[in-house]
Amino acid sequence: MSPLAAYAEPTAMPTSESIRVAQLLALDDADHLDEVSLAQRVTAGLKPKSVSALGNLLGNNLVIGPVVPEATLRRVRKNRTRLSREHSERLYELGRVVDAVSRAYHGDTKQISSFLSRPHPLLAGSTPFDMARSSSAGTDAVLNLLRRADAGVAL
Repeated sequence: MSPLAAYAEPTAMPTSESIRVAQLLALDDADHLDEVSLAQRVTAGLKPKSVSALGNLLGNNLVIGPVVPEATLRRVRKNRTRLSREHSERLYELGRVVDAVSRAYHGDTKQISSFLSRPHPLLAGSTPFDMARSSSAGTDAVLNLLRRADAGVAL
């Protein structure tokens, strides 16, 4: 079952954002991570399988290259090390956006993809994906956009 399939049945989803994001990033013991544990994992560096997990959800071409350079991923896999804190934070921020969009669209991959790839006027014409991967402030802008939509504010 796809990690996004759980979003189709909100009552079956974990209520904790940290657990949902940890699951999207394919972290070990994801079902038992709280916010502090997740923050510690991101700080220590995520494993390369987190890149693969998001790549499987969004498409490798959106994750490998734009978020984590291919050469970096190859080097980390070859040396059996973890991603840098910077790359781990990028993946984490993108995971937060994927979680929020998946909740909004109940795991519908076509709608999720459409939302992430369509330029939005409230994001200065940027796509939510590009805005989210640009910085943590960009991620916050996308999450705020989704919160406003959830609250019924016309977008």
